[in-house]
Amino acid sequence: MNLSVVIPAFNEESCLVSTLSQIYGYFNNRPNGLARLAEVIVVDDGSTDQTAAIVKNAGFANLKLISHRQNLGKGAAVKTGVKASIGEAVLFLDADYSTKIEELDNFLPKLNECWDIIIGSRGMPDSRILKSQPIFKELLGRLGNLLIRLLAVPGVADSQCGFKLFNRRSLAIFNQQTIQRWLFDVELLFIAKKYDFKMLELPVAWTNDRFSKVKKSDYLKTLIELVKIRLNDLKGLYEKK
Repeated sequence: MNLSVVIPAFNEESCLVSTLSQIYGYFNNRPNGLARLAEVIVVDDGSTDQTAAIVKNAGFANLKLISHRQNLGKGAAVKTGVKASIGEAVLFLDADYSTKIEELDNFLPKLNECWDIIIGSRGMPDSRILKSQPIFKELLGRLGNLLIRLLAVPGVADSQCGFKLFNRRSLAIFNQQTIQRWLFDVELLFIAKKYDFKMLELPVAWTNDRFSKVKKSDYLKTLIELVKIRLNDLKGLYEKK
């Protein structure tokens, strides 16, 4: 199986070199691995720093840069990268490397069995939070997760961890994606349930990025996007095509 890795990036000059180095180091050091690296796609989502220049000058094989002229949102960046990917499987992970590429050791065997989508989770008993968020973010996050489970993806403990693996067949859900920012992955999982794709949630180790760009006001925006998902469903926008 060959794998595409999609990294959405907005002003990530401080961490991108390290993240790319660790991804390529992982694949270069895998003896007889379950997958080979087809490509890494960094989608520069309208950055105003040196994010794009870092990718252009990184010198890694099969490293591709796609740039948005303006900031459209993480969901839009992931969708752009997925649409451009060529791998039999596609992983997206955060540029800050909160979840390490080594989690693929657990994910890939499951994808090779019978699952279509593997969801990295911070909310399972075996998940490991190596560095926690500030308490106010943690409390707001728990409340948000409760609402998400009630209204969109029941049974999924953590729908928003930035580490998810898809087989090629399941990428059809991105054709129905409308959310460009915070709750794009909730929308994707909501659509995946309607399409009857088989999803499995696995625990991961996760480290909070102290330079996270999430603000208090963004939690209200996620609530608005959650309502939008429900309205879109009522309008029939997620019906199979």
